[in-house]
Amino acid sequence: MPGVENSWLTPGGRLLRRLDVFLSEPLRQASLEDLGRYRLLILIALCLVLLNGLSLLLLPWSPHPWVQGPVSFVTFGVNVLALVRLRRPYSPEKTALLVCATLALALVFISSVPDLPYSASHAMTMLLPAVSVYLVGARLGFFLTLPVCLVLGVLHPVRYTLLGSMPRQELVHLWILDVSAALFMLCIWAVSWMHASALNQARIAREQMLRMQHESEHKLRTLVENTDDLVCSLDAKGRIIVANSAMRDYCRDRHGWQALPGEPLLSPDAQNRRQVEHILQQVLQGQSVRIEDGSLDSNPPKVLDLSFKPVLGEEGQTIGVTLFGRDVTERREAEHKLTEMHRSLVDVSRQAGMAEVVTGLLHNVGNTLNSINVSVHLVTERIRASRVGSMVRAAELIHTHREALGRFLEQDPRGQQLPSYMLALSRQLVEEQQALLAEQRTLTDALDHVKSIIGMQQEHARVSAPVELVKVSQLIDDALRLHAVSFQRSGIDIRREYEPIPPILLDRHKLLQILLNLLSNARHALLDSERDDKRIIIRLTALPDDRVRIQVIDNGQGISPEHLTRMFTQGFTTKKDGHGFGLHISALAAIEMAGTLSCESEGPGLGATFTIDLPMQGERPG
Repeated sequence: MPGVENSWLTPGGRLLRRLDVFLSEPLRQASLEDLGRYRLLILIALCLVLLNGLSLLLLPWSPHPWVQGPVSFVTFGVNVLALVRLRRPYSPEKTALLVCATLALALVFISSVPDLPYSASHAMTMLLPAVSVYLVGARLGFFLTLPVCLVLGVLHPVRYTLLGSMPRQELVHLWILDVSAALFMLCIWAVSWMHASALNQARIAREQMLRMQHESEHKLRTLVENTDDLVCSLDAKGRIIVANSAMRDYCRDRHGWQALPGEPLLSPDAQNRRQVEHILQQVLQGQSVRIEDGSLDSNPPKVLDLSFKPVLGEEGQTIGVTLFGRDVTERREAEHKLTEMHRSLVDVSRQAGMAEVVTGLLHNVGNTLNSINVSVHLVTERIRASRVGSMVRAAELIHTHREALGRFLEQDPRGQQLPSYMLALSRQLVEEQQALLAEQRTLTDALDHVKSIIGMQQEHARVSAPVELVKVSQLIDDALRLHAVSFQRSGIDIRREYEPIPPILLDRHKLLQILLNLLSNARHALLDSERDDKRIIIRLTALPDDRVRIQVIDNGQGISPEHLTRMFTQGFTTKKDGHGFGLHISALAAIEMAGTLSCESEGPGLGATFTIDLPMQGERPG
């Protein structure tokens, strides 16, 4: 940690570095905290060596040479030994304990000199607890300090009290100084212990934080390196701080340069260089920039989504840039294929719409053609059963007796019956003419409906519908008349329940188309039920919310509950030969008239009710 090491160098850092010559190589590689402890031990030992060496030199002039000499000599030797031990592979803790123990013994020995009564309260005594706690720990420091405190604070004043001849006032003063010195030594130990405990806790917390930081950095580094995305961090000058392997590979393969820490994020290509410089300027101004690099047309195709985002400092200023890149080649290819597929679907849907138009046209025209076929069949039968041939025979009879026509009419029995026969035959021919005219009107209406269906299907989505005032009850009768013969042949009883409804605005042909579909479906439901009392009820009622309701009710085979929700779905049918377009087209036609078409059934065999709800006032023409 260079920053922490430099803190030892200012001020006096060079001196502390010089102290490392007394340390063995393993001790020099210790942690900074232990290295500081060893340096302090060296400094204390050197100071004691210097002081004791000076004391030995001044020994001839000392007032107490028998005390100063042994203490200085022993202390000098022990500290020199400590310095020697630090250069050897010995335990530095034992060396520190030796130095502290020697200092404690020196203090005890000095305080035992009878001619130095105030030696126990010397300031040097404060050095022992402070140094011992720092060098050998709080526990050993306490065991070194406590005996010295007892000697200096208790035994030393007791000795002068019992054996000395000091005046009472000086004796009290001695007790105060010695006890205070002992208490202050304990206080210094306590303060040093608390300080050392705080430092130890801070060291443990720092180590835990560093360990967590290292683990987090390792996890983050592993995560960044293992991701396939490009990750790069830049400083405020656009130089690379860190780049993962994917980023390095991309820069090497794509742009031909190495993304190394400390290098600027600039491509050798001039155009790319200008683009990167412009992007970095924008990001350093606080903007986020996102671009795509590459093309599907390249070989191999490669498209990267690059995102440049600013890194903000504590005061909100931009201090760097982060670059994230993701390979979106597969996504772009999928989007390209999706676009092509969408285009194909549009073409298919257009063709399907055309097919639906044709299917609807054939279905609706087919229903009407069935009615036309019935009407044509009826006309054919009426013409075949016509009495026109009898009129020809009567005319031939008159022509045969034209020369004596009066006598023939008066005398001949056949001539007498001929006038009444001609009258009856004329009346019958008139009736046949009226019936044929009625069928001809039906055929005309059906053909008009076919024409309208074809016109609507040609427009498909109408711009303007032929809206007109329609009497709904009459339109229902027209639909019933188109199915009248098939109902009569199938033995189906038709019941009309009409409420008086005024004419309303609507599209006649669309409503007729719906009614024809519903009546045709009701007929098939009754035929499939094989019941004798086949019945269809057509009910026309006015609703209170200005709407009109038309219901087609049959007592046929009914509808299963699971089929009710699908009745108006395109392609769904319960008929064996059905195609599933009739009800779907009818529902769409009802919606186009701002109405609804719904279905109800209590279940199989219980019939069904189809309901058309239409607004009383439809859209007005023009």
